[in-house]
Amino acid sequence: MDSKQILLVEDNPDDVALTKRALKRNNIANELIVLEDGVEAVEFLLDYQRPLPSVVLLDLKLPRLSGLEVLQKIRESEHARLVPVVILTSSAQEQDLMESYRLGANSYVRKPVDFDEFATAVRELGLYWLVVNEPPPA
Repeated sequence: MDSKQILLVEDNPDDVALTKRALKRNNIANELIVLEDGVEAVEFLLDYQRPLPSVVLLDLKLPRLSGLEVLQKIRESEHARLVPVVILTSSAQEQDLMESYRLGANSYVRKPVDFDEFATAVRELGLYWLVVNEPPPA
């Protein structure tokens, strides 16, 4: 997990564009890998040939496999279970919050509607997970 890559699992092109813009605005130049559905995310993260990202930003509402199902598969995997997963979602449902933590999410962040607030949230996520956090050895 030393590649300092960010994996964004998001199917909404507007949210992908906002995330890219927020990263650029905050000078977070780490490689951003974008996957658009849950099946792609699981295949990517369970591929032993690939280095794991430093953090996964995971939406809950995804095609083919929900974010919660992706999280469950990550945590069941010997290879990927320790990768930090931040749920980045617009869901304000308490059941989504509770289930995310029950399945092993490291953090749950609601996407702010306002771009400045969103950019601030992305900056803080990037600073914490890419600079401050001490990841487990690969």
